[in-house]
Amino acid sequence: MGGNGWRLAEGGRIDRSRPLRFRFDGRDHVGFHGDTLASALLANGVRLSARSFKYHRPRGIMGAGVEEPATLVHLAGELASGNRPATTLRLSDGLEAWPVNAWPSARLDIGAVNQMIARLIPAGFYYKTFKWPDWHLYEPAIRRAAGLAPAPATPPDGAWEARHAHADILIAGAGPAGLMAALVAGRAGARVILADEGIEAGGSLLTRRLSIAGAPALDWVTAAVAELAALPNVMHLQDAAVWACREHNLVMVEERAPSRPAILGRSWRVRAGRVITATGAIERLMVFEGNDQPGVMLASAAQAYVNRWAVRPGRRAVVFTNNDSAYAAAADLARAGVEVAAIVDSRDPVPEHARAASAGLPVLAGHVVRSTQGGRALRAVTVAPLAGGGARRIDCDLLAVSGGWSPAVHLYSQSRAPIAWDDRLAAFLPAGPAGPVAAAGAADGALELGVALADGAAKARAALADLGFAPPDAALPEAEDLPYGITPLWTVPGAGAKAFLDIQNDVTVADIELALREGYSSIEHVKRYTTGGMGLDQGKTGNVNIIGAVAERLGKTPGEVGVTTFRPPWTPVEFGAIAGRRSGPVVLPYRHTPLTDWHMDQGAVIYEAGARWRRPGYYPRLGEAFQDTVNREARTVREGVGIYDGAPLGKYEIKGRDAARFLDWIYTNVFSSLTVGNGRYGLMLTDDGLILDDGVSFRLAEDRFVMSTSTGNADAVGQHMEKLLQIERPDWQVMITNVTSQWANATICGPKARAVLQAMGTDIDMSPAAFPFMSVRDGRVAGLPARVARVSFTGELSFEVNVRPRDLPALWAAAMTAGAPFGITPIGSEANHVLRVEKGFLSLGHEVDGTADPHDLGMSWVMAAAKPDFIGKRSVDLRRASGRPRRELVGFRPLDPDRQVPEGAPLTPGGRTEATEGFVTACVWSVVEGRWLGLALLQDGRARIGTRAHVRLPGGVIEVELCPPVFHDPKGERLRS
Repeated sequence: MGGNGWRLAEGGRIDRSRPLRFRFDGRDHVGFHGDTLASALLANGVRLSARSFKYHRPRGIMGAGVEEPATLVHLAGELASGNRPATTLRLSDGLEAWPVNAWPSARLDIGAVNQMIARLIPAGFYYKTFKWPDWHLYEPAIRRAAGLAPAPATPPDGAWEARHAHADILIAGAGPAGLMAALVAGRAGARVILADEGIEAGGSLLTRRLSIAGAPALDWVTAAVAELAALPNVMHLQDAAVWACREHNLVMVEERAPSRPAILGRSWRVRAGRVITATGAIERLMVFEGNDQPGVMLASAAQAYVNRWAVRPGRRAVVFTNNDSAYAAAADLARAGVEVAAIVDSRDPVPEHARAASAGLPVLAGHVVRSTQGGRALRAVTVAPLAGGGARRIDCDLLAVSGGWSPAVHLYSQSRAPIAWDDRLAAFLPAGPAGPVAAAGAADGALELGVALADGAAKARAALADLGFAPPDAALPEAEDLPYGITPLWTVPGAGAKAFLDIQNDVTVADIELALREGYSSIEHVKRYTTGGMGLDQGKTGNVNIIGAVAERLGKTPGEVGVTTFRPPWTPVEFGAIAGRRSGPVVLPYRHTPLTDWHMDQGAVIYEAGARWRRPGYYPRLGEAFQDTVNREARTVREGVGIYDGAPLGKYEIKGRDAARFLDWIYTNVFSSLTVGNGRYGLMLTDDGLILDDGVSFRLAEDRFVMSTSTGNADAVGQHMEKLLQIERPDWQVMITNVTSQWANATICGPKARAVLQAMGTDIDMSPAAFPFMSVRDGRVAGLPARVARVSFTGELSFEVNVRPRDLPALWAAAMTAGAPFGITPIGSEANHVLRVEKGFLSLGHEVDGTADPHDLGMSWVMAAAKPDFIGKRSVDLRRASGRPRRELVGFRPLDPDRQVPEGAPLTPGGRTEATEGFVTACVWSVVEGRWLGLALLQDGRARIGTRAHVRLPGGVIEVELCPPVFHDPKGERLRS
C-alpha cells in the first residue's frame, strides 16, 4: 500500500503543515511533526520493521509507547544511539534509523536461517551446548549474535547535564491521575515536580475518545497543564522518564529533550518528601501460535494510532480479547474506517455494556484465535471455540489483541513497597500501607477514568496531610468510562513453540514448559533459564502472562507463584545521561572551604581533593608556566613564609573516660602518656597490619583529644573508629564527634611564620620555649578566637591556626596583610607535595599504597614495642616473621638531574621487562637541590642505598642512584625552630 493510503484525511495530534523527511532501513519516507517513528512507519505502510532477538523472525510494531517489545532501532548521524523503541522516538527532519538485529535489512535478514534450527536452540541451550571444552571458546561468537545495537562510533554532538532538586511531592506520570494529583498538591502550595515520559501530557487520554466535565478530555488536559505552568511551586518535566525510585525517596529522572539546544539530555536526582507513582497500566498480549507476526498489535496501540496519530494500522481487523477494554478500541477502529471483521472474545457470555460499546460489530463469544497465517505480514487468523469445535479462517491484515491490563507497579515496587495478586483485575496491585511512596490511578488498579481522577486527588491529599499542608477544597470533575471486567486466559489451548510470551526475547510457551520439566519451578529461576522478562522492555507486556502460564501448569494461582524483582531502570536510559560528558560534581556535590571564592579570584587552579573537597592546586601568575609556579611557591615556604587553606583536613574530637585507652589501641604508638596541651604523630593500621591513615592527635584534657586525619581518608577513619567501638569495645566510654566542618584552618609555614603570627596580633606566647613543636594553644589571633597547633607537614616551622569557618576569611585577610612585608604567598597542593617529598613525609595513595606497613616505610620508631596490643599488631608480626623480602621506601636521584621520572613507573633489574622490583611513588623538581628527585618502594630497598636502580619506560630506561628518603633537614631542626 502507498504511504497516503494509511493516513486518515483528518484528525490526530499531528501538524500536517510541517512534513518531515526521514530514512528507515535504507528507504526514504515522509511523516509529520508530532509523529513518532512508529506512527510515521505505519503511515507509510511499513509493516515489517524488525527481526526478533534469537530466531530473527519478522516483527512489526506492536505497541504505542514504552511497552513496545518488538521494533528497536539504532540511529545514525548526529543523533547516533542504539536500542531505541520506535514508539518513543519523536520524528525529526533528516532522522535516519535502522532496525537492530537485522542484516543487511529487516526485509532480507541473513540471521533468519535461525528459524530453520529453532528446535535445536530452545531456552537454555547455551548452558548445555557450550559447556565442553570451554565456554570461553564460544563466548565471543555468542555475544556477537546477542541481537542488540552497537555503540555509536562517535558520540553525538552535544553534552549531558546533571541536576539535583528537592520536592515535597514528586509525581511520576502526567495521565489523568497524575495531573489530578499535581493540581491538588500544587494548589496547596507544596513544592511539586511532575515528570512524565510521554512527548506530551495526557497519558491514556491522548489515545481514547473520552470526556471530562462534559467536554473532550483533552480540553481538561490543556487547562490542567496551563494551570500547573502558572504555579511557581510546580516544575513540570515532559519527555522525562522517572526510571528509578531508590532509598529515602531518591528519584532518578532522565529528561530527554531539554529546552537548551546544546544539551542532549539531563539527569535529575530528586529527593522528595513523598512520591506518587501515577504510571498507568500496560496492556498484555494474548498467547497463541503466531502471535508475533507483523500485523499483530495491542488493541490499545491500534486505538492510539487511529486517534492520536490519524493512522490506520490495518484495512481489515480482528480484535481478540478476554476483557472489556478492547470493545472501545474496536469501536474507534471502525469509526476510523477500519473494517472490523469480528471481535473474538474468550468469555461467554460477554457483558452487555461491552457489546453496547461496539454496537453493530460482530462478536464471537467463547472463541479464541488459535493461530495466524502470513509471512512478512498478517493475512488471516484461525478462530475456533475455546471449548473445542470447528475452526474457521478470517482474512485480515490487523489483529488487535488485549489480554488484560497490568498496573505499572515497577517504580512503586522499587521502593520496596509490597504488591499482591488481585483476582478481580487478574493483576498484581500495590498492597502496602500508605507511606512515602504511593501509587495512584491505573497504577493502583483504578482503571476507569472517574475512579482514577478521584484516586489521584486522594493520594495527593494524603501526601499533603503527611507533610503538614492543608489540602485545598476542590470538586472532582465528572467523567464516564467503560466499566472494566476480565476473565483471564493465560494461554490458548495448544499454544507451544510459536506462541510467544516474551516477544523481545523470543520466549515461548514451549520454553516455559521446558524450564518446568527441568525443575525450574521458582519464577525467578524460570526468568533466568528462559530470559523471559530480561529484555530492554523488562517484560512489560509479557511478565504477568509468564507468571500466569507457570501458575496454569503448576496448578497454582499467580499470587502463589509470585513476581520477579522489579529493578531499575523502568525504561531504557541512555548511558550519556548516566555517565556522559558533564562538568561539575556528577554523583555528589563538591565540598567547598570558606575561601573557595577567594582562591578562584586569585586565579588558582582548583583541584578535587579527597572526600569531594575543592581546593587550590597552584596559583599561576601571568606568563608563568606550571613548573615555575610550583617552584616559586615551594621556594617561598623554604626561604620565607607561605599560607595554605587546610580546612579540608579531617578532624575528630574524641572524648570520654576511655579516650586515651582507645587511642592507644587504634594507633601503633602510645598516646595515653601525653600531657595536656601536647600532641603526637601516629599511624593507624587496619586489621591486616597495613597503614590506614596517619595524623597528629593533641590532648586537650584528661578525657579529651582532638585528632587530625588525612583529607581523603577522614570518612573512612570515622567509620573505622565507630565500628571498633560499637562491635569490639561497646563497654568503653568513648564519644567521637566529626568536627571537620566545625573548624577551618589556615596554615602559616616557613622560617618567617612566627614573625607573621606576631604581626597579626595574638595573646599566645609564640616563643619556642613557651610554644614548642607538637603542642597546641588556645587564644586569640587577629582578634579572633583560635586554636593554634605547632605541627608541620612541610618540614618547616608551621602553625595551624584553627578558627570557626565563618572567621576564616577574616583570619586569612589578616594574615595576608600582616605577612605582606615578609613576602607571604598562598600555596597550593602541588607545592605542598614537593615539600613533603623533599622531607620524606609519606602520602596516602603514594607511599601508602595498600601494601606497605610501617617497617617498609622506615617507621619502626612509631611501633611501640612495649605495647601489648594495638589494631594490626599481630598481622604485622606475622608478616615480618615470614622473612620474605619486602618493598621498602628509598629515595632516588636520576643520573640526569633534568630527567623527570613518571610516578608509578616500574623499577626492574637492569630495566628488563621480565621482572618488577618496585615502583616510583613520587618524583618532583626539588627547590632545595635544584634537580629532579623522588621516592620509591623497592624490594630490599634500604640494603641497596648507595647503588643504582633502573626505571623502565616505554621509550627506554632511566638510571637512578638510590639514597635515603629524606632530602631536606634530616634532623628536623627547622620544623622545631
